[in-house]
Amino acid sequence: MAYKIIKTEEDYQNALCRIDELMDAEPNTSEGDELELLVTLVELYEDKKYPIDMPDAVEAIKFRMEQLGLN
Repeated sequence: MAYKIIKTEEDYQNALCRIDELMDAEPNTSEGDELELLVTLVELYEDKKYPIDMPDAVEAIKFRMEQLGLN
């Protein structure tokens, strides 16, 4: 099956469904290669569509302190 860059939400959902079907694929097989390719395409799409900015250093420290129950 030929794959292309994921550009739409529909393409993205289709890729996720196919990844789910291939999760048990053995490495170094055609299905394993297909899985690896799809995961890479999905990661590229997610990086573009849902970028995650680096947290502010002070806010990150405050968050971690809160997790640890520190004041």
